[in-house]
Amino acid sequence: MRAARAVTIIPPTVSAFSPLQVGGIAKKRVAAYARVSTDNEEQLSSYEAQVDYHTRYIQENENWEFVLVYTDEGISATSTKKRDGFKRMIADALVGKIDLIITKSVSRFARNTVDTLTTVRQLKEKGVEVYFQKENIFTLDSKGELLITIMSSLAQEESRSISENVTWGQRKRFADGKVSLPYKQFLGYEKGNDGLPKIVESEAATVRLIYRLFLEGKTPSGIANHLTQNGIPTPSGKQKWQVSTVESILTNEKYRGDALLQKTFTVDFLTKQKKVNEGEIPKYYVENSHPAIIEPDVYDMVQFEMKRRKENAGHHSGANCFSSKIVCGECGSFFGSKVWHSTSKYRRTIWQCNHKFKGPQKCGTPHVYEDTLKQLFLNSMNQLISNKDELIENCKMIKRVLTDTASLDVRTEDLHHELTLVTELIRKCVDENSRLGLDQLEYQQRYNGLVKRYEKAKDGIKKNEDHREAHRIKREQLDTFLDTVLQQDSILTEFDEKLWFAVIDKVTVYATDNIQVTFRDGTVVKS
Repeated sequence: MRAARAVTIIPPTVSAFSPLQVGGIAKKRVAAYARVSTDNEEQLSSYEAQVDYHTRYIQENENWEFVLVYTDEGISATSTKKRDGFKRMIADALVGKIDLIITKSVSRFARNTVDTLTTVRQLKEKGVEVYFQKENIFTLDSKGELLITIMSSLAQEESRSISENVTWGQRKRFADGKVSLPYKQFLGYEKGNDGLPKIVESEAATVRLIYRLFLEGKTPSGIANHLTQNGIPTPSGKQKWQVSTVESILTNEKYRGDALLQKTFTVDFLTKQKKVNEGEIPKYYVENSHPAIIEPDVYDMVQFEMKRRKENAGHHSGANCFSSKIVCGECGSFFGSKVWHSTSKYRRTIWQCNHKFKGPQKCGTPHVYEDTLKQLFLNSMNQLISNKDELIENCKMIKRVLTDTASLDVRTEDLHHELTLVTELIRKCVDENSRLGLDQLEYQQRYNGLVKRYEKAKDGIKKNEDHREAHRIKREQLDTFLDTVLQQDSILTEFDEKLWFAVIDKVTVYATDNIQVTFRDGTVVKS
């Protein structure tokens, strides 16, 4: 006969009344977490009240040992990634420094369901409990996890609703043409009493300097170095200028008094991830939305010049006033500078073709002394000054040619008709396929052909618009050039770098006794 099964009870060795804790129940090490999501004064007072309340609440319980109130100010709750106080508290709890965490509510802890449940489960594995006061939830309770899931999901939906309301409000302001700038990081403007951008003249002078230096031939890198060396502070108050900051100022339409709104948008309300608006949602362009620091014509000239330099594949250099201005008449390359006898009293700067010693066929153009270039400019400029009447007539003739856009207008009108026609053909093609069920290979070929026609017409309109803009910019450059020359009442005796930048297009070197100076109006003076 089989013996009866015997069961022996092994009593627990650790309990709340173990020999290690003789004399009373062990005190729980208790911490609290407090957070507000904005930095305004009202929220900060709420934050201080939370810290004070939790401190007294824990210290008044004789069975609890106060650890710390962990805090985060001005931090959104939708993700725990940037909440340093929260992360430090969890790390302390996981290494055994905390037994119980008290927080006001699930929404104060996190508005992201995944973050909430993941963190609670991590703590639960280490025997650390979280108490949500508003919902009266203890996470080690059997009902705790279900309640947390429900409450944090509601909190997440609340966050989504708030985000959508904020987004709607922003887009409504955009549609109404209301402009707001990040003034602390934006050079030249401050918020006026009417809520609109107001010019700060001391900063606006720096913006105008940046535009002037660029039109004089300097690169964004050269401008950044110039500003840094002269101790001019950046928009954020730093000493060192970055090239990207200069480029941003040169391309920001707000400096011409307009505003392009909704350039970026938030992709995910939880991660707050943003992306550049590439047509996914509407943009709004507001003209004359606020006072301009840069005249629109000057702004347009800068954009045109930036585009021209990019099309030259980055060959433009602004290191010296002669950089990207001296051209080899044989191979078309720019001349670069070289210093001869740099450590002696015979030191001289010469300019020679950058490709002179490159490749099997070397350029035969000679080098040119910098002093020679300066004298050449003086001679050519004085020749223009002495023939002002002829210069004025030439400029007028060129402006008449540039103003005549009749052929462009006719071509653009024809292309608009083509767009209308092809759009209708595409609509009919799609409609016919949906009704009759055409052969899909033939349909696709026909459809693709129409799309190519549409894109070709669209590209043609864009090119015509570019030509028209180029003509307008050239006219403005001619006016600026003419005004500059007419202001010179006397013969020049000294080289003027600003005047050089204002009137010279290029200098082409063919031989020592054959150098051509081309002015911005197209006038060519030969040596």
